[in-house]
Amino acid sequence: MQNKGTYQAPKGTEDLYGERAQAWELLQQVAARVFSRYGYRPLYTPIFEATELFTRAVGKATEVVNKEMYSFKDRKGRNLTLRPENTAGVVRAAIEQNLLGEGGSAKLYYAGPMFRYEKPQKGRQRQFYQLGAEALGVTLPEADAEMILMLWEYLCELTLPQQHLQLLVNSMGCPQCRPLYRKELAKYLRAHAEELCADCQERIKTNPLRTFDCKRPSCCKVLAGAPKIIDALCPDCAEHQKRVERLLNDAGLIYRIDPTLVRGLDYYTRTVFEVQVVDGMGAQNALGGGGRYDGLFEELGGKSTPSIGFALGFERVMLALEAANIRLPFEKGAQVFVAATEDALREEAFALVRELRDAGLPALCDLQGKSLKAQFKAADRSGAALVVIVGPDELDDGYVRVRDMQSKEERLIERSRAAARLSAELR
Repeated sequence: MQNKGTYQAPKGTEDLYGERAQAWELLQQVAARVFSRYGYRPLYTPIFEATELFTRAVGKATEVVNKEMYSFKDRKGRNLTLRPENTAGVVRAAIEQNLLGEGGSAKLYYAGPMFRYEKPQKGRQRQFYQLGAEALGVTLPEADAEMILMLWEYLCELTLPQQHLQLLVNSMGCPQCRPLYRKELAKYLRAHAEELCADCQERIKTNPLRTFDCKRPSCCKVLAGAPKIIDALCPDCAEHQKRVERLLNDAGLIYRIDPTLVRGLDYYTRTVFEVQVVDGMGAQNALGGGGRYDGLFEELGGKSTPSIGFALGFERVMLALEAANIRLPFEKGAQVFVAATEDALREEAFALVRELRDAGLPALCDLQGKSLKAQFKAADRSGAALVVIVGPDELDDGYVRVRDMQSKEERLIERSRAAARLSAELR
C-alpha cells in the first residue's frame, strides 16, 4: 500500500499536475488567443480582498456571503476574505488604478483560483479555478451580444460540440422595474409558502429572486407558475433585451430565453446568460455565465460605469470535455532523449541536449546515473519520438546513433550536424 505521507491536501482542493495541469494552462492559452481578438488584456488581482468588498458587491442576502466565504482577520484586525468570485476585485482595481482612463472603458480578462466553502462534489471544489472577462464602461446591447459571442467562440475553440451545449439568456431588469417585480413575485410565493422548502421560505423575506436557484422538485413546481421577470420589464429594459436577441439572431447563435435564469449574485442587471451542457454532467451542468452589472461601480464608490462580464469554471469544462470524449491537444513533451552508453560520455550527452534545445527541440537526458537499459525505459516514459545514443565507437568516427522509438529502426548521423538535422526532421 502506497504511503500517502503525513499531510494531505485540504478537503475540497486538488493538486493540479500532469495532464490536468496542462489542461489548465491550455485553457488559459486559448482564452488569451480568443479574448485578445476582441481587444481584451490580462488583469491579475489579489487572491484576498477586504471582506466588505464582497458583502457590498455580491449581496448580504446571497448564500455566497452568508455561508460560503473564507474570511479572516489579519494581524491588525482587518477583515479579509479569499475571493469567492473576481468581478468585484476587477471593479475595485479599475476604480483604484483608474484603468478606464480618459476613454471611459476597458476590456479585461483574468484566470486564477476562487474559494467557496461548500460541500465538495464532482465539478465543485472549495478551491476552484475560473477564467473570466469583463467589459467595463460599455452601455450598448452590442456589448452584451459581443460578450456572449466571445464566450461561445471560446468554447468552440476548445472543440466542445455545439450540439452538446445550450445557451440560456434572460433579463434581470433594472432598479426601476425589478423592485416592482420582486413585490409581485414575493406575493405569489407567500401564497404558496407551505409548498416551499425552508430555505425558499426564508428567501421570500431576503431576496425572492434567489428562489429560482432552488433545485428541489416541490419548489420547482411552484416556481413554474410564478410571474416572469421578462414580462415585467420597463420599456428601456425591454428594448435592450430585444436588441440583444436581434444581434444574437443575426449572428446565427442558437439560444433559449429562460425566465428562471437569475444567476447567483446580487449585482446583475438586465442581460444575464449561462452556458450549460445538455447531458452527461447531471446537476453540475453549468459551464459558466455572467451578465450586465450597471450599478456595481457606484456601489463600490466609483462613478456610474455600465459593464458586463462572465466567468467560466475550469472543473466544469473538464467534465464537459470528458462527457464528450474529447482530449485536449496538449503540447508534446520531450521529442528527443539523449542516452549515454557509459559514464565517461555523459558530459557529451549533456552538451548535445543543450544543442537540441537551442535548436528549439524539447530534449532530455538522464540525470540519475541510470544504465543504458534504464535510460531507454525513461525515454519511453517521456514519450520521446527519438533516442540519440552517444557511444564511444560511433563518436570516434564523428557520429551518433538515432533510434526511432516507434519503428525501432536505427541510423547514424553526423554528430556535428545532429541538432540541425533532427530539428529539421521533427519540425
